[in-house]
Amino acid sequence: MARKIKIKAKEKDGVVTVKSIMNHPMETGQRKGKDGKKIPAHFISEIVVTANDEEVLNANWGPAVSKNPFISLAYNGAKGDVVKLTWKDNMGESESAETNVK
Repeated sequence: MARKIKIKAKEKDGVVTVKSIMNHPMETGQRKGKDGKKIPAHFISEIVVTANDEEVLNANWGPAVSKNPFISLAYNGAKGDVVKLTWKDNMGESESAETNVK
C-alpha cells in the first residue's frame, strides 16, 4: 500500500498551526475480513513532529484511532521553519514528510 502524508503549516502572530492527514489503514485487530478471520492489528503507534529539528509533539497512539487520521497542532514559531512529521506503526513501518512554514 502506498503511504502518503499531507502536511501544511502556516504562521499568524507568532503561532504556527500545523495540519496533517496520514494515509494509514489503522486496523484494530478486532474486525473480520470476508473470510471470517480477524484482520491483524495495524495502527500508528507513535507520531513525532519537529520544528527546525526541535521536538514540538510526541504522541503515542493505539488502535482506537480512525483510518487516515488527521492531526492539528500549534506551537510558537515563525515563517520559514522546517516542520517534519514522522509516524511509526506497530508493524515496524514508518513514514515522514516535511514542509516549510508559510
